[in-house]
Amino acid sequence: VQLVESGGGLVQPGGSLRLSCATSGFNLDEYAIGWFRRAPGKEREGVSCITTNDGTTYYANSVAGRFSISRDNSKNTVYLQMNSLKPEDTAVYYCAATKRITSARHMGVLSIIDGWYDYWGQGTQVTVSS
Repeated sequence: VQLVESGGGLVQPGGSLRLSCATSGFNLDEYAIGWFRRAPGKEREGVSCITTNDGTTYYANSVAGRFSISRDNSKNTVYLQMNSLKPEDTAVYYCAATKRITSARHMGVLSIIDGWYDYWGQGTQVTVSS
């Protein structure tokens, strides 16, 4: 099982980035994918989750309305579109996979609790600064 994040970088406040999570070694249809981030000096926090079973998503309050998660199972890739970026979005962003979450909508905030996730990528740095 492998997850590889890409697409991070330096962006000005108000700008956009799209992160990618390329997966291999497992059937993406059977897994929920979550995005998490860790800012300097802070705990890792959940950002968003997407599940295939019911096609639903969930977002942390801090990113709702600005970030959008999507998946392309034909490419084994999950995306995180980040718009209206703020300096407080600066962090290392990670994607993770689990079979234990079957509905992002029904599980709500539980779907972005890192303890549910079994496989992790190495992370990609996002820096929002002028």
